[in-house]
Amino acid sequence: MDSTQAELLKEFNPYIGVKNGKLHLEGLSLKELAQEFGTPLYVYSASYIRERIRAYQKAFPGALVCYAVKANFNPEVVRVAGEEGAGADIVSGGELVAALKGGIDPSRIVYAGVGKTVPELELAIEKEILMFNVESRDELYVLDEIAGRLGKRARIAIRVNPDVDPKTHPYISTGMKKSKFGVDFETAREEYRLARELKNLEVVGIHCHIGSQLLDVSPYREAVQKVVELYRDLTDEGFEINYLDIGGGLGIKYKPEDREPSPEELAREVLPLLEGVSAQIILEPGRSITGNAGLLIAQVQFLKDKEIKHFIIVDAGMNDLVRPAIYDAYHHVVPVESKGREHIIADIVGPICETGDFLAKDRRIEFLERGDYIAVLSAGAYGFAMASHYNVRPRPAEVLVENGSYRLIREREDYNYILNTT
Repeated sequence: MDSTQAELLKEFNPYIGVKNGKLHLEGLSLKELAQEFGTPLYVYSASYIRERIRAYQKAFPGALVCYAVKANFNPEVVRVAGEEGAGADIVSGGELVAALKGGIDPSRIVYAGVGKTVPELELAIEKEILMFNVESRDELYVLDEIAGRLGKRARIAIRVNPDVDPKTHPYISTGMKKSKFGVDFETAREEYRLARELKNLEVVGIHCHIGSQLLDVSPYREAVQKVVELYRDLTDEGFEINYLDIGGGLGIKYKPEDREPSPEELAREVLPLLEGVSAQIILEPGRSITGNAGLLIAQVQFLKDKEIKHFIIVDAGMNDLVRPAIYDAYHHVVPVESKGREHIIADIVGPICETGDFLAKDRRIEFLERGDYIAVLSAGAYGFAMASHYNVRPRPAEVLVENGSYRLIREREDYNYILNTT
């Protein structure tokens, strides 16, 4: 691996290094970690996570940065974000438990999601989280009933749908009128007036989130303009809006040619619009916190040539990293150890019994042999979080590294774990 390739890797994550042709993360050999813990293996850089939280805090002074737990729910990953002062953005009862296990105070947790169940709402009300980001009129009524039954008042914002095109994959676009998320901007005022009449609810904020993996920050401008307009209308009606939650969604570098937007760029785009707004700003970054903090390490099992196609078959598949299969997403793949071999064009595929089980297609990569290791970059968000047991495959182990030290933060599952029906 030459110096140019090594510098390219640092554009993904500055804590990736190359020593004697071998990939390292925070000074630790990825090959040695793979040999110790087996593969597939997720490895995360704690220093990178800390650096990203600090970047948001610097760009948005006084804002509450709520890490989006959906991106990577391992409680030890959440803990690293929390140690830097982050709160948590959750969308399920399980993510609430993950946030609490990660040491996040309930007063720093916001809860969105279109299908919150009664047990989930009960738990969040009992824990007295900061704010529910309500997504429908029905939810207002249900939340009011549960809060009254528990002798509590639930603090709420309403998730407004600003009908802004985020210019991203349609599956992760959440701010258009046709989306299932939030309430229409035109009817949001009616929902706020209803919420004010429900005696067990306390209106405290406005929420919006337009999508994920945004590489262009300009759509945020239109969305925030609309949210500020609503904020001013509501305050004129006597509402006390304490929080303006402008969501997350900032994209990351997946391809070598991608230009990754920074929190500072986002701030330059939206902070001028927030002048005169007295409410505290909340942001919900997820992918941009953990995405390039993590790599998936896999081992080559077999090589196969089929006339016009060369296949590299590894032990990680779509059950471990499903993004390529469902989004046709690109992940950069490199050998964990470069041996100076020629490069070939190959499909890098997994062991799952599906034609769609691939990590990379028609990818130029150094020739690999059985037993070699590869690293799949940008795998720290929506990697393990979306992993499954398809084909009765245990989910990978997870390791957290920091400043030359490492620890196992999730053991590899075994068949008994998957098949335990008692």
